[in-house]
Amino acid sequence: MPKNKTVLLVANGDLRITANQNCWAKQEEMEQELTEVVNRLGADLKRAHQYDPELKHGFISSQRQGMDVFATIDRKAPLIVAEAVWQYSHHLLHGLIAHEGPILTVANWSGTWPGLVGMLNLNGSLTKAGVEYSTLWSEDFSNDKAFQKKLQKWLDTGEVKHQTAHVKKYKTRQTPARLKKIAEKISTDLDRNKAIMGVFDEFCMGMYNATIPDELLFQTGVFKEQLSQSALYAEMLTVSDSEAEEVFKFIEKKGFNFHFGKNEEQELTKAQVIDQCKMYIAACRIGDTFGCDALGIQYQQGLKDLCPASDLVEGMLNSTDRPPVKNAKGDIILKGETYPHFNEVDQCCGLDALMTKRVHTALKQPPETTLHDLRWGDWDQSGTTDEYVWVFLISGSAPIEHHIDGWKGSHGYRQPAMYFPKGGSTLHGVAKPGEIVWSRIFIEDGKLKMDLGRAKVITLPEEETKRRLEETTPQWPIMHAVTYGVGRDQMMARHKANHINVAYADSAKSADNCMYAKAELAKNMGMEVFLCGTDAKGKKFQA
Repeated sequence: MPKNKTVLLVANGDLRITANQNCWAKQEEMEQELTEVVNRLGADLKRAHQYDPELKHGFISSQRQGMDVFATIDRKAPLIVAEAVWQYSHHLLHGLIAHEGPILTVANWSGTWPGLVGMLNLNGSLTKAGVEYSTLWSEDFSNDKAFQKKLQKWLDTGEVKHQTAHVKKYKTRQTPARLKKIAEKISTDLDRNKAIMGVFDEFCMGMYNATIPDELLFQTGVFKEQLSQSALYAEMLTVSDSEAEEVFKFIEKKGFNFHFGKNEEQELTKAQVIDQCKMYIAACRIGDTFGCDALGIQYQQGLKDLCPASDLVEGMLNSTDRPPVKNAKGDIILKGETYPHFNEVDQCCGLDALMTKRVHTALKQPPETTLHDLRWGDWDQSGTTDEYVWVFLISGSAPIEHHIDGWKGSHGYRQPAMYFPKGGSTLHGVAKPGEIVWSRIFIEDGKLKMDLGRAKVITLPEEETKRRLEETTPQWPIMHAVTYGVGRDQMMARHKANHINVAYADSAKSADNCMYAKAELAKNMGMEVFLCGTDAKGKKFQA
């Protein structure tokens, strides 16, 4: 790249002005540091849109604004998308699809605001859209020599690549015959009897990567029931106070720890929780009416302005030990079972959750599953382990069974007001130690693909857990995860989504069996499948 060549920068943000205003200081700090480094490497970094003094932030905050910004951009110019916060990918996806110059997505390695999560979402969206891009991340742009070397490579050539040798294409010969039979039985049932994902409005928070085109889903035997959040709200209005009170008493009797206050705008109140109990009942009944095998509530757009958050609802749905709900005939809906819910209506996670429940049930393993944000990671500061520990964190859909001490070890805090104006309880807890399978379905080259890997959840001292929560969002459930054979940079280089699915197994061997059975099932359902990293003993998966 010639000296003093101009590189353009865009910063995409949230739709919610409160989030953009609260997060702007961190974004500005990141941009200043990144600008200094780019300048030192011989290029000029120029913002393609300006700070708005009336809105008090400098983010692109709508699709129309993004279109107006990209209408003025030189399509051949090198372009950096800098993210320190959560961002709505559709605000700028149109411009990136049309862009002809090299594109680089960059995030600061920080858990303060979900910038890493936002960048992974954008990366997954670009991958699905078939857009060529490069990606980088660092916790210290100014002093990270490896980051600077890769940034220089991109400035010089318009491209930077990462090592992904830990990824191996799944071969069916790796799976024992017993597990193949289980996968075959499940896929045959799906082919004959089908299954339904209930979708309460598509396309949450700009997550283009999380919407599966119907024609790709058809091959799996799973179909969508297109439901409306307005129907969910209407059904809530039919639920009586006494029915909601029964659900509340169930939770309370189990020993769940609500942290109530009196100020509706900033504190959790019982009235907010009662509304959540009504949503839980309404979701179960609508799902039962339409024969849905899994449910996804978008919530973030529209419903957030009407009622409290859906996260406590989601966590209860994903739990086996959950409040009973009766249908119109008086039968308990999915008695003794989970009712899989995919947070933020991420259909890739919904399809995964549906598969996981069937595989784990067949193998007599814990059926509870959830998605988490791949929020952040850090080396353990307590000295308990010398391993790199991921922070898997989600706003509330983690099931009770995933938490240390279950209901009694879980807490309900008010959702942060900047995201959730009507409040509502979270389902906070610290994930119990154990062996897990992680996975992600994504779309690339017009095909459904699935990555699977193995990991362990560890227990960290209270102070270290507190540090990690305070670096992120302390009201939300957290999982301390160590991925086998997949380091920080390998995960970031490969993962095509902001979300990651997780499910426990009773032992390392059982977790391996669950992983192989699910890999075989995914193959039978028409997906390209990849195994990432190693097993618990450090043995690499074979191509």
